[in-house]
Amino acid sequence: MLPAHRFGLARLPPPSSFRFSSTAAQPPPRRLFHRTRLAVRYTGYLALSSVFGVLVIGAGIFVHDALTYTEKHVDRVPVSPLALHPERGGPKNLPVVRVQVDDEQDEENVKLAEKPRLVIVGGGWGAMGILKTLHVGDYHVTVVSSETFTTFTPLLPSAAVGTVQIRSLIEPIRKIIARLRGHFVQGKAVDLVMKERLLEVETMTPDGKTANVYIPYDKLVIAVGSTSSTHGVPGLENCFQLKTIADAQSIRRRIMDNFEVASLPTTTPEERKRLLSFVVCGGGPTGVETAAEIDDFCQEDIMNYFPKICREEVSIHVIQSREHILNTYSEAISQYAEKKFNRSGVNLITSARVSGVTNDSVTYTTKEDGKTVKHSIPTNFVLWSTGIAMNPFTQRVSDLLPNQVHKKAIVVDAHLRVKGAPLGEVYCIGDSSTIETSVVSHFMELVDEADKDKNGKIDFDEWKFMVERIKSRIPMAEDHLTEVRAIFDLYDKDKDNNLSLNELLPLLQDVEKHLTSLPATAQVASQEGKYIGRKLHKLARKSAVAQLNNAPSPKDEDVSKPFRYLHLGSLAYIGNAAVFDFGGHSFMGGLAAMYAWRSVYWNEQVSARTRGLLMIDWIIRGVWGRDLSRL
Repeated sequence: MLPAHRFGLARLPPPSSFRFSSTAAQPPPRRLFHRTRLAVRYTGYLALSSVFGVLVIGAGIFVHDALTYTEKHVDRVPVSPLALHPERGGPKNLPVVRVQVDDEQDEENVKLAEKPRLVIVGGGWGAMGILKTLHVGDYHVTVVSSETFTTFTPLLPSAAVGTVQIRSLIEPIRKIIARLRGHFVQGKAVDLVMKERLLEVETMTPDGKTANVYIPYDKLVIAVGSTSSTHGVPGLENCFQLKTIADAQSIRRRIMDNFEVASLPTTTPEERKRLLSFVVCGGGPTGVETAAEIDDFCQEDIMNYFPKICREEVSIHVIQSREHILNTYSEAISQYAEKKFNRSGVNLITSARVSGVTNDSVTYTTKEDGKTVKHSIPTNFVLWSTGIAMNPFTQRVSDLLPNQVHKKAIVVDAHLRVKGAPLGEVYCIGDSSTIETSVVSHFMELVDEADKDKNGKIDFDEWKFMVERIKSRIPMAEDHLTEVRAIFDLYDKDKDNNLSLNELLPLLQDVEKHLTSLPATAQVASQEGKYIGRKLHKLARKSAVAQLNNAPSPKDEDVSKPFRYLHLGSLAYIGNAAVFDFGGHSFMGGLAAMYAWRSVYWNEQVSARTRGLLMIDWIIRGVWGRDLSRL
């Protein structure tokens, strides 16, 4: 017999060595036991470490409580008689609060009572910017606000549907000013006596009535914000606004009431549709974010805990007067947000104007084939978030000054000083102010300063000097005056290398046309507040040195350059997605962008306490959903 390898056949192993594919290889018993023992060991380690961690944290809390929960006795606190019984004065013969109740309670407060009086009206972004950048001992600081807390307003749409809790967005003003050993007066500023440097404040008496007092100041900062513009639309008393914590609470109650009534079997189909129709007037960031939050609420919570017919009947409408929502953002962002809303079923109504609001409907008009067509949406919820108007106190200050002609805000100069007020005494920041953009109003002053040879013409060297003076007065004109020579040649019509007054005036008019006011945003208010805080700190230090040397007090121009706004970008939440606009660059996307949006807002919180609460709220919402309670 021939060997197998002669025919190309390999020698086969013995039959006992074959393993069939259907039979899985089993580890030896000893290896299985070893793996089981390792798993049990590491599980035990994990359990023990968890128990140890809980014990350490518990012990830390116990030690903290033992060291901090101590009895503190306060006896014979010194209080000035003038604080308990203020003298009367001023045009209305009201109590003048020259001494606060706690001005003499310790040595540090006694020293601060001798410092210049800085009064800040308002407790928003601008005021917080000032308080963060002031130094201890600079001023005797008093904050006047009708609310005892400051609010993180960008997340109010989230609070309106329970994504975050109200407490996570507020921080007591008294805790913030404690670093400066400042004073807080809960009240509403109603009038101003600039001649005597007195701020009139409406306060509450123990019996619930109002009583007005005067608070004296050396420097006053107005940061009271704004109200919503009505645009002459009737029936806005039937609308909600979203500017305060009270607004968010009212909106939340109305939303929950609508869903609870809509889920009753006695509610008719027509009434259910009206109850579950949500109309947002305004396609800016506030309106868009509110619509997105309501849509998320319906998708994630109403779907799970209410009758499904409630989710089916929900309709969300956004009415925008412009062609696109988020029209101040880039075109790509507007289109992305519109596509996102269309996929979510949010009804976008653009190029439309609201003409009236009743307690059960919204009426708006559109242009179709050159004709005005009227439409109506039955609804039980309307949010008005379009435009701003003057706060009553801002309006009063504007009326006191003859050169204040702006209809929506107080006009301030490049150093944020109120135009027409005593120089260096009254400042205004945030939504209640607008920086001057009028170049032509300074025409004769600019000519007098630049025309060195007094020949009635401006040569190129004098024009360069004038450009620098314009930039110092109106910093926003800087971007439009970069090509100095080209602009000069363009308007030098007779080519005599001089600008006559008739040539110079159209030049300045064209520059002015390109200037726009800063937007009424939290970012602008915060930067203005920080600018004022840093400048006031420098003024306080320079003034102390000047007083020792019997020198004149420094002016704003001596310690600080004019305010310049640095745009850090805009962002908006559009429903499990977010958009970012950084000027020339845009970023938009889903969950990754949403977490980036959360990170920005988390970082901008006023305190570590609100950061912790906000993080906990987001975790709770992700694990257990929103709170559906009606509080």
